[in-house]
Order: sequence, then structure tokens, then C-alpha cells
Amino acid sequence: MTTTMVQESDVRRHELAAFLRSRRERITPEQVGLPRGRRRRTPGLRREEVAQLSAVGVTWYTWLEQARDIQVSPQVLDAIARALLLDPSERSHLFALSGIADPAPGTPCPTVTSALRQVLEQLEPIPACIMNSRYDILAYNRTYGRLFCDLDSLPREDLNCMILAFTNDGWRAAVADLADATRMMAARFRASMAEHLAEPAWKALLARLQSASPEFREVWARHEVVGQGGRTKYIHNAHVGLLHLEHNNLWLGPAAGPRLVSYVPLDDDSRERLEKLQALAVAGISP
Repeated sequence: MTTTMVQESDVRRHELAAFLRSRRERITPEQVGLPRGRRRRTPGLRREEVAQLSAVGVTWYTWLEQARDIQVSPQVLDAIARALLLDPSERSHLFALSGIADPAPGTPCPTVTSALRQVLEQLEPIPACIMNSRYDILAYNRTYGRLFCDLDSLPREDLNCMILAFTNDGWRAAVADLADATRMMAARFRASMAEHLAEPAWKALLARLQSASPEFREVWARHEVVGQGGRTKYIHNAHVGLLHLEHNNLWLGPAAGPRLVSYVPLDDDSRERLEKLQALAVAGISP
């Protein structure tokens, strides 16, 4: 690589870093559905909040804003564009600075906005959440928060369906036909990870699962893959009993991006029990 090419690459990285910082600092937590929380020393979002919304590692995103020479995939740029609420022109600029072709030019960049949170609330008593391709639960309504276990009681780093399905006793107790369900989840996770193999956040999640769960190590070694899709599920809720539900995905962007997941009751008994579960959640009672 010539000196001129090295200098151009260095300029691009620094321009990209400055652009990301400027976009991050203009967004309030409320715009992306986050609580303002404690006093903030800097305007806008924190780096760790952008990393969480984009499903990338905090260290990796920090390096990006520090103009370090790291590899960036189109999928990660797409996720960052969505997290930062970039308009089409800003999105195009982001990909141009990165020297990567935009796989979906002109794509709008929704994230977990206050409007999407209102959608989740309006769906009640139907349990619903917004999830990314790495199975991070980005937002959920009260019924979903009590469907498998008490999500409100868990630390943020555990709000991931793969972690919950393989390590959380309450979640696992609620899933009928657990062995088949976890096997299918591992197969879907492998299919999703094919486009993210070098990304730190994905590698960290995989390492955590392999360290924490012998069951995951066993099913992961099978190298099975399966695409995303809806399916009928039976869930044993600790408070309201057996629920017969249909799992549905509503994609909020490209298929590799975030989706709205809902569990629609398939019979009158299940609907009545979901209504009861919603009432319990409102009252603050958890399984």
C-alpha cells in the first residue's frame, strides 16, 4: 500500500470517527426509548448506549470513534445507522466514509423509538418485544416481561434470549419441549452469525454461551442451521398456566436487522390467561 493510500485511509477513519461522535451527541436518550437516568456529563447518547442499540461491543465501538484501523462489515454499519437515527443522506455519508457499499441504499433507520414502545404497549395483552438478530431483547411490553420469567429483575447483559434459554432456570421451566426449542434456537443463531463471524459482540456472546452451558456446546457442535420463521409454542407460565401461542416476526428493516416478536393466543383459554397475566404484570406481581 502506497503512502498516499495510507494517508487517505487515515483521513477517512478520522472523518468517520468525528461524524459518529457528532451524530451520537445530537440524540437524546428519550429519542431512542432510553431513560435519561443519572446526570450526564456529555450531551446525547453514551458510547455504551450506541453499542447496546447496535448490538456491538462497547470496546469495538469505542475504537471506531477513536479512528482505529479495524474491520467493519455492512451489517454493523447498518445497525449503527439505525441506532443513530441517520437519514438517507447521513446513511450514505456513513458508508462512503467507511469505503463500503451500502447493501440497502435509502433505507430508513428505525430503532426503539418512543413510538415503537407505544406499539408494544398497544399490543397488550399480546406479549411482544423488539429483538435484534443476535437475540438481544431491546424493548418489551409488560406481558412479555412476565411471559417466561421476570425480565425486569435481570441485569441488562442477561436480556438475550440465547443466554436465557440456556442458562436461566425460570425461562427454561416455562418452555415446553425445551430440548427441541433450544436446538432450534442454536441453529437459528448459527445461521444469523454467518454474517457476523468477526464481530466482537457476537464472538463474546458465543464464548459466554460455550462457557456457561454444556447443553449449548453439545448442540452447537452439530453445525445445524435453520432460518427465522414463526411457529406454534406451548409455554408454562408460573402464574396463569399453559399458554398455546403463535410466535410471529415482523421485520423492522432488512431481514438481518431488528424485528418485532409477538406471541398471539391460539385459543380462548390462552387469551384469557394472557389477560390475567397482563393484570398481574400491571400489579407488579411476577412469576
